[in-house]
Amino acid sequence: MSFRSGFVTIIGRPNAGKSTLLNALVGQKVAIVTPKPQTTRNRILGIVHVPARKGRAAGQVVFIDTPGVHKPASILSRQMMQDVHQALAERDLVLVIADVTHKFAASDEFVLDLVKKAGGRAFLLLNKIDLVAKAALLPIIERYRQLHPWEEIIPISAAKRDGLDALLDAIVRVLPEGPHYFPGDQVTDQPERFLAAEIVREKVLLNTKEEVPYATTVVVEQWEEEPRLTRIAAIIYCERDGQKRIIVGKGGQMLKTIGTQARLDIEKLLATRVYLELFVKIRESWRDSKQFVEELDWRKQLG
Repeated sequence: MSFRSGFVTIIGRPNAGKSTLLNALVGQKVAIVTPKPQTTRNRILGIVHVPARKGRAAGQVVFIDTPGVHKPASILSRQMMQDVHQALAERDLVLVIADVTHKFAASDEFVLDLVKKAGGRAFLLLNKIDLVAKAALLPIIERYRQLHPWEEIIPISAAKRDGLDALLDAIVRVLPEGPHYFPGDQVTDQPERFLAAEIVREKVLLNTKEEVPYATTVVVEQWEEEPRLTRIAAIIYCERDGQKRIIVGKGGQMLKTIGTQARLDIEKLLATRVYLELFVKIRESWRDSKQFVEELDWRKQLG
């Protein structure tokens, strides 16, 4: 049986469960996950190595997680939507993920319009089926069936890993014959420095409220590897002094909480002890600074 491989873009509105699905398919955390919309700001690759079994060829599926589809209001959000468009242009299959606990809205229409313009094969994934009655799925399926000629409509629960084996089978079945794009032990294209910065940002998102999560970004400034310890210094950027005070917290307690939570996750990622030092700096209106937003893209940093 031939080896199949290809690129599969995951698209949906914010908080539909794209990053949760990616992590579940890969089998480990390659994308941060929070309840906050627009947590994902970059295209993230997750590589799944699929073994052959009866009725299924072996394959390599390169999933591309994308920022939630939204109407951009800043240079940062425009860059996020550029990543969505690029991911739609460079793929063999699109997975449109819809949250069945939310009513169909204009944002869902926006997602469908992008998929229709991109053309090509598309699966519809109805996510969070563990949170609704089975009878409620039938009208949802029928509505979506009338809106687009889907190759497959697959109910799943990314959080519970329900339906993911059937999803992988269906994906491998429609992918073309192809090569191994990545080595067999690689699960993402992201450098460890970027992953560490994202973990710190995740903890900021989880521990702060209102505008603060969206006005912050994280940059790793120092990375030193020793035999039994990795020393990391990172800067949390925000836009106003009031945001900085919230992130630091009374007596530095909030920053300590963020740092402790991030350090534990980074130690799991690197499989070594980590000394993590965090600083908070103000950079006014950084989301509308083209130069600064571009500097945040690790792909351009490597280039």
